[in-house]
Amino acid sequence: MNPPSSTGSTAQLHRSLGVWQATALNIANMVGIGPFITIPLFLSAMGGPQALVAWVIAALLVLCDGLVWSELGAALPGSGGSYHFLSEIFGRSRFGRIVPFLFIWQFLVSGTLELASGYIGAVGYLAYPFPDLKQTLAGWGIPGEERTLAAAAAIVVTLILCRGIRSLGWLGIGMCLGTLATVLTVIVAGCLHFDSKLIVFPEHALDFREDPGRLAGLGAAMTIAIYDYFGYYNICHLGDEVVNPARTIPRAVMISIVVVAIVYLTMNVAIIGVVPWQQAMKSESIASDFMENLFGRRVAEWFTVLILWTAGASVFAMTLGYSRIAYAAARNGGFFRAFAIVHPVHRYPIVSLASLGLLTAGFCYFPLQDVIDAAVIVRILVQFIGQIVGLHLLRKSRRDVPLPFRMRLYPLPSLLALAGWCFLLGTAKWQTVRIALCVLGSGCLAYGAWQYFQPRPPAEDPAFPESAGGAQAG
Repeated sequence: MNPPSSTGSTAQLHRSLGVWQATALNIANMVGIGPFITIPLFLSAMGGPQALVAWVIAALLVLCDGLVWSELGAALPGSGGSYHFLSEIFGRSRFGRIVPFLFIWQFLVSGTLELASGYIGAVGYLAYPFPDLKQTLAGWGIPGEERTLAAAAAIVVTLILCRGIRSLGWLGIGMCLGTLATVLTVIVAGCLHFDSKLIVFPEHALDFREDPGRLAGLGAAMTIAIYDYFGYYNICHLGDEVVNPARTIPRAVMISIVVVAIVYLTMNVAIIGVVPWQQAMKSESIASDFMENLFGRRVAEWFTVLILWTAGASVFAMTLGYSRIAYAAARNGGFFRAFAIVHPVHRYPIVSLASLGLLTAGFCYFPLQDVIDAAVIVRILVQFIGQIVGLHLLRKSRRDVPLPFRMRLYPLPSLLALAGWCFLLGTAKWQTVRIALCVLGSGCLAYGAWQYFQPRPPAEDPAFPESAGGAQAG
């Protein structure tokens, strides 16, 4: 079986995405509810505003990793992103085919964990205008209270996506506009009412020699920041539709990282310049508390509607995109065939979309911090580290593949990215690392089962070789 490539039906897609369109798609994917639900966790990880240092370090890690994505995207432009890269690099060998399979397997876990975090965070904001929400749900006899509400929302969004892509496109545009309005409102309001006296670092906050345990806090804060940066590689999933990928993909990746890093850092500083960080660390709806401090509770309650809109836009867009990844792999023969089944009328991937919805609903019952940590750590081994190794293999063993974009100072940026991912693994909770290893181990077992049960191609009859037209005889 040859590895999937960008040739075939996908190669005939219309190339219409230039630098600005590609950058806009990346930014739209990156900007979402993330910071609105992670700022309290982020500050708590290091015990104060010094966590902003972790945000900057995470931005540098993402920039270095973005160069890896840029070089791979320019060299191997095609739909599928990581799956396409790993298939082209590792899938040509018998034993290397497990790598792209493991990526899809872990993505079913890490992707749905990421989605679940959005639903959990959204329900936390819903409790702001409805402070008796938990008691009300308990009074109705609903087990799990808010968690069940989050899981139900995941199922509802999945059902909404069970329709044609054309109508979903217009709905997505409206959601994106609401997201941008929410973020800009927070930044402008925060900058106009900024109080620098509120941002005071605790004594010896960054002295890691005094307390080596602070390195674990740095790693935890960086993990949360990485979670908020997710999506900087989105354009690599659309490589078949990009004009001049060698130029467009690297620029889109790097510009979007810089823009979103500035936007998110500004928003973080703006919020803790209004809400004291001691209060922000304990908040379950930090953006609503921010607006209440400035304009009162009534305005904050209305603003919470925008936050919920942002959450809806985020999970809507991610579920739509993520449902196509396992489907594309199955369609190309790299994953279980059932995931390639599409609806006969509306042409959406039934099994892939349903699997995402059900897994997301299940993960909604776990604590938000654990869900975010696992969403990042599970991806590191196969996707991020796998791609760095793959890039080095591509440069050394695939002389047939041109490299129209080469990172400067190679291999330093890729090695810095590798060191950053290893640092996050080394400082992660053992429970989270164990989850990542279990996902990897179960993926190996699933790959063995898939290889054993998938039908073998029929042996070619030497008297009627297909290449000679024997299949058309008679």
